[in-house]
Amino acid sequence: MTLEYVLTSLVVVLLPGTGVLYTMAFGLSKGGRASAVAAFGCTLGIVPHIAASIAGLAALLHTSALAFQVIKYLGVAYLFYMAWGILRSGGVMEINENASESNNRRIITNAILLNILNPKLSLFFLAFLPQFVPANAPNATQFMLELAGIFMLLTFVVFLGYGACASATRRYVVSKPGVMRWLKRGFAGAFGALGLKLALSDG
Repeated sequence: MTLEYVLTSLVVVLLPGTGVLYTMAFGLSKGGRASAVAAFGCTLGIVPHIAASIAGLAALLHTSALAFQVIKYLGVAYLFYMAWGILRSGGVMEINENASESNNRRIITNAILLNILNPKLSLFFLAFLPQFVPANAPNATQFMLELAGIFMLLTFVVFLGYGACASATRRYVVSKPGVMRWLKRGFAGAFGALGLKLALSDG
């Protein structure tokens, strides 16, 4: 592992995407604990893509237009579903102090699905990880697993930071229903825009 890999991974993780939006949404609506659960779920959602990339399954998505399109449009549908879930009454951003175990499971499940249904993540890891594996590495698979572990750790820490920042403003947001309404629309619009972007992407 090199400093170059850590810095490159950090830049990638810091870029706002669906995981960041999801984590911040829970930080704003339900507080720090819920945002930490969301961050954990988003991090777990990386595992299938890393496994697929290391196993070479991501190459199938790259060569099979049908496989890629099926997963892509499932992802688009889920992003639109998340946008609707934010806007509806009792949805993701509904103010709720109760963080029960069942709620935590739902937060984690939705976070994992958000990442699993994004085929570009598999292609990203397929192109990203091998660049940092030395040609003379005795066990390339183990080396890539170690790199993937670092990437996941950075993801979790950075997402915790995003969630903490969102949670820090929660008291102000909760006391201003009008602000919360506009935030819901903003987050829903962001998820919808990401879904539209994925739908229009060429792969």
